[in-house]
Amino acid sequence: MLTDRQKLILSMIVEDYVRGAEPVGSRALSKHQEIQLSAATIRNEMADLEELGYLDQPHTSAGRIPSQKGYRFYVDHLLNRREIDARTLAALREVYFQKMNEAERIFHQTATVLSQLTQYTTIVLGPQVHEERIKSIQLVPLTSHTAVAILVTETGQVQSRQVQWLEDISPEDMSQLVSLLNTKLQGVPVSQLRSRSYREIAAEMTNVLEHCENAIAMLDELCAVADSADERLYVGGTTNILAQPEFRDVEKVRPLLALLEEEGALRRVLPSSGSGIQVRIGMENGLEPLQDCTVISATYTIAGKSVGSVGVLGPTRMDYARVMQILDYASRSLTHVMTQRAAEAQE
Repeated sequence: MLTDRQKLILSMIVEDYVRGAEPVGSRALSKHQEIQLSAATIRNEMADLEELGYLDQPHTSAGRIPSQKGYRFYVDHLLNRREIDARTLAALREVYFQKMNEAERIFHQTATVLSQLTQYTTIVLGPQVHEERIKSIQLVPLTSHTAVAILVTETGQVQSRQVQWLEDISPEDMSQLVSLLNTKLQGVPVSQLRSRSYREIAAEMTNVLEHCENAIAMLDELCAVADSADERLYVGGTTNILAQPEFRDVEKVRPLLALLEEEGALRRVLPSSGSGIQVRIGMENGLEPLQDCTVISATYTIAGKSVGSVGVLGPTRMDYARVMQILDYASRSLTHVMTQRAAEAQE
């Protein structure tokens, strides 16, 4: 267990290193009013902290920098949560207080604004649409052979796709078809649309539509809308990582940039479960390109159920307190916005 003096020194080193990106020496620490210790005493404590694994010394004559163990102890035991500053709060409120009818725009702006505020990379996972239930299905005719199929879930998520068929469909047949689809599929989970539709609707659709081929083609196209309803991924500030001193070495940063360009790998950066603010430092992320990075994330919910997440990726030398503030506000705002949309969809 660290002494109070060691905790104070470790805290000062983390915060100085976050601000300056340079190893912190005993002489610099001795000038802090909070410490009031001689440089010699501080050197001895720093040596003990290094021996315990909380600090690293990049060069023999250099000061110390926090190790991943040091960052973890700082986040878990020493971090002082503070109020969000007025400028940051105003920027966030501008995102969530405006009227945005499209969920996609909300998530896109969240990724953009958070990356600008933090100067790190932001990742937002939209709601997991497959887990939601169907509220309504609409078909908006474009021509006699095409229409836009619109699938709306009970939480207000919207998926759309242009569909087409071989033979003409009359407006009357189209209306009957929409009525049949909504009668049979309302309340069905999106993930079950294909199995339920073929089992319960295919035969009845052939009675509604004159041409059986049209009925099957329509069903296939509608199921394709559901199949494409995966959780959306939004990324902001991908190149921000290049501005960090730790990643000036091109060879060092190359695997990280490759990961940021691969959507499948990028989805694994954010945890799929958990509540509150989560902080994963270095190798805790479980991905080799993130060994020198920290990922701070938070989930947002509808009716108490986690439906998506938002996270910030940066170097382990991160302003933890400020990023956690921002993510806390963003996740609570997304919860409010998505809950409001779900209520409107139920009306």
